[in-house]
Amino acid sequence: MDELGRKSVEEFKASEKMPIVVVLDNIRSMHNVGSVFRTTDAFLLESICLCGYTPQPPHRDINKTALGATDTVAWKYYPTTLDAVEQLKAEGYSLYAVEQTENSIHLQDFNKIEGIHKLAVVFGNEVEGVDAEVIAKCDGCIEIPQLGMKHSLNISVAAGIVLWELVRLRVREVP
Repeated sequence: MDELGRKSVEEFKASEKMPIVVVLDNIRSMHNVGSVFRTTDAFLLESICLCGYTPQPPHRDINKTALGATDTVAWKYYPTTLDAVEQLKAEGYSLYAVEQTENSIHLQDFNKIEGIHKLAVVFGNEVEGVDAEVIAKCDGCIEIPQLGMKHSLNISVAAGIVLWELVRLRVREVP
């Protein structure tokens, strides 16, 4: 681990984080939750909001894909995603759902939105997507353009793509 330059748990927790919060809206799969924890750790993001029936650590099926990220990433549980969204709005976050909607912004065009410092990104249920009431409270929607026959991605894959792009836009040099 030393050769790889990885942070210890203490160093991770003390590090300045990217001002991005991940919101999980009623995710069913513990493996998806664990994967998002791992991605959040990899990109040194601020935290995760686990909402509704989204599984919470500790659980062996979350840990199977998180590989210890539940020990490093700050997280909080909210009974509903609307509770999380309202709290984040009150704290000054801009909120964007990852969803295909009529006015969604293609991910590659999202960098044209200036002045966003604190950002929260909502990822929805594996079947139903982001709840319509939650979308109505968001500042907009981000869409991952897809060219094939299928027009959806697994939530953990979508999170990896979107979160990397958001981090890439904020990082000049990756250490």
